[in-house]
Amino acid sequence: MSELITATQDTGLVNLLHGKGGDLAVPMPFERDIFLFDTYIAGTSYVEGIEDLEPFLMEGEKLNFFREPHNAYDSKAIVIKNDDGIKLGYVPKKDNAVFSRLMDAGKMLFGRISAKKYKGSWLKIDIKIYLRD
Repeated sequence: MSELITATQDTGLVNLLHGKGGDLAVPMPFERDIFLFDTYIAGTSYVEGIEDLEPFLMEGEKLNFFREPHNAYDSKAIVIKNDDGIKLGYVPKKDNAVFSRLMDAGKMLFGRISAKKYKGSWLKIDIKIYLRD
Protein backbone atom coordinates (compact mmCIF):
# COMPACT_ATOMS: atom_id res chain seq x y z
CA MET A 1 0.00 0.00 0.00
CA SER A 2 1.14 3.53 -0.63
CA GLU A 3 1.91 5.82 2.28
CA LEU A 4 0.19 9.17 2.66
CA ILE A 5 2.35 12.24 2.95
CA THR A 6 1.57 14.04 6.17
CA ALA A 7 2.81 17.25 7.69
CA THR A 8 4.68 15.29 10.34
CA GLN A 9 6.90 13.53 7.82
CA ASP A 10 10.18 15.29 7.03
CA THR A 11 10.02 15.21 3.24
CA GLY A 12 11.15 17.81 0.75
CA LEU A 13 7.68 18.18 -0.77
CA VAL A 14 5.99 18.76 2.57
CA ASN A 15 8.68 21.25 3.63
CA LEU A 16 8.30 23.06 0.31
CA LEU A 17 4.54 23.36 0.65
CA HIS A 18 4.25 23.81 4.39
CA GLY A 19 7.62 25.05 5.57
CA LYS A 20 9.45 23.68 8.57
CA GLY A 21 6.92 25.08 11.05
CA GLY A 22 3.90 23.91 9.08
CA ASP A 23 3.22 27.38 7.64
CA LEU A 24 2.07 27.38 4.05
CA ALA A 25 4.87 28.65 1.79
CA VAL A 26 3.68 28.62 -1.79
CA PRO A 27 6.52 28.85 -4.31
CA MET A 28 6.33 31.93 -6.53
CA PRO A 29 6.00 31.44 -10.27
CA PHE A 30 9.06 32.14 -12.37
CA GLU A 31 9.13 35.76 -13.54
CA ARG A 32 11.60 37.65 -15.66
CA ASP A 33 11.87 41.08 -17.17
CA ILE A 34 12.54 41.01 -20.90
CA PHE A 35 14.13 44.08 -22.48
CA LEU A 36 12.21 45.16 -25.59
CA PHE A 37 13.19 48.64 -26.76
CA ASP A 38 15.07 51.90 -26.17
CA THR A 39 13.12 55.14 -26.60
CA TYR A 40 12.32 58.37 -24.72
CA ILE A 41 9.36 59.93 -22.95
CA ALA A 42 7.33 62.13 -25.31
CA GLY A 43 5.52 65.20 -24.04
CA THR A 44 7.70 66.13 -21.06
CA SER A 45 7.47 69.79 -22.19
CA TYR A 46 3.75 69.72 -21.35
CA VAL A 47 4.24 68.43 -17.79
CA GLU A 48 3.69 71.26 -15.34
CA GLY A 49 6.61 71.51 -12.90
CA ILE A 50 8.90 69.11 -14.78
CA GLU A 51 11.87 71.32 -13.87
CA ASP A 52 11.14 70.82 -10.15
CA LEU A 53 10.61 67.08 -10.63
CA GLU A 54 13.77 66.48 -12.70
CA PRO A 55 16.24 66.24 -9.76
CA PHE A 56 14.15 63.42 -8.28
CA LEU A 57 14.09 61.32 -11.46
CA MET A 58 16.93 58.83 -11.08
CA GLU A 59 18.60 56.58 -13.60
CA GLY A 60 17.24 53.04 -13.17
CA GLU A 61 13.96 54.26 -11.65
CA LYS A 62 10.96 52.10 -12.58
CA LEU A 63 8.20 53.75 -14.58
CA ASN A 64 4.64 52.48 -14.80
CA PHE A 65 2.75 52.27 -18.10
CA PHE A 66 -1.01 52.72 -18.46
CA ARG A 67 -3.11 52.50 -21.61
CA GLU A 68 -5.21 55.49 -22.65
CA PRO A 69 -7.36 54.03 -25.44
CA HIS A 70 -9.73 57.04 -25.35
CA ASN A 71 -6.93 59.60 -25.82
CA ALA A 72 -8.18 62.29 -28.24
CA TYR A 73 -4.88 62.37 -30.17
CA ASP A 74 -3.87 58.70 -30.24
CA SER A 75 -6.01 55.61 -29.56
CA LYS A 76 -2.81 53.61 -28.94
CA ALA A 77 -1.53 56.05 -26.29
CA ILE A 78 0.47 54.72 -23.34
CA VAL A 79 0.90 57.18 -20.46
CA ILE A 80 4.04 56.95 -18.32
CA LYS A 81 3.92 57.66 -14.58
CA ASN A 82 6.46 57.36 -11.80
CA ASP A 83 5.80 55.34 -8.61
CA ASP A 84 4.18 58.41 -7.01
CA GLY A 85 1.60 58.47 -9.83
CA ILE A 86 2.96 61.65 -11.42
CA LYS A 87 2.44 61.72 -15.17
CA LEU A 88 5.75 62.22 -16.99
CA GLY A 89 4.52 61.87 -20.57
CA TYR A 90 3.89 59.14 -23.12
CA VAL A 91 5.56 56.40 -25.10
CA PRO A 92 6.18 58.16 -28.44
CA LYS A 93 3.37 57.68 -30.95
CA LYS A 94 5.82 56.34 -33.54
CA ASP A 95 6.79 53.53 -31.13
CA ASN A 96 3.54 52.57 -29.41
CA ALA A 97 1.64 50.38 -31.91
CA VAL A 98 3.13 47.04 -30.84
CA PHE A 99 3.35 47.97 -27.15
CA SER A 100 -0.31 49.03 -26.97
CA ARG A 101 -1.35 45.71 -28.53
CA LEU A 102 0.72 43.80 -25.99
CA MET A 103 -0.87 45.75 -23.13
CA ASP A 104 -4.36 45.28 -24.59
CA ALA A 105 -3.64 41.53 -24.62
CA GLY A 106 -2.94 41.65 -20.88
CA LYS A 107 0.85 41.84 -20.91
CA MET A 108 2.55 44.00 -18.28
CA LEU A 109 4.99 46.54 -19.69
CA PHE A 110 7.05 49.02 -17.73
CA GLY A 111 10.05 51.26 -18.25
CA ARG A 112 13.26 52.29 -16.54
CA ILE A 113 15.01 55.63 -16.89
CA SER A 114 18.30 55.11 -18.72
CA ALA A 115 19.41 58.76 -19.02
CA LYS A 116 18.14 62.32 -18.81
CA LYS A 117 19.42 65.63 -20.14
CA TYR A 118 18.15 69.02 -21.14
CA LYS A 119 18.19 69.91 -24.82
CA GLY A 120 17.46 73.61 -24.65
CA SER A 121 14.34 73.85 -22.50
CA TRP A 122 13.22 70.28 -23.31
CA LEU A 123 13.99 67.59 -20.74
CA LYS A 124 14.77 64.45 -22.72
CA ILE A 125 14.27 61.32 -20.60
CA ASP A 126 15.60 58.19 -22.27
CA ILE A 127 13.93 54.96 -21.18
CA LYS A 128 14.18 51.24 -21.70
CA ILE A 129 10.91 49.33 -22.14
CA TYR A 130 10.52 45.91 -20.54
CA LEU A 131 7.94 43.11 -20.61
CA ARG A 132 7.35 41.23 -17.37
CA ASP A 133 6.86 37.59 -18.30
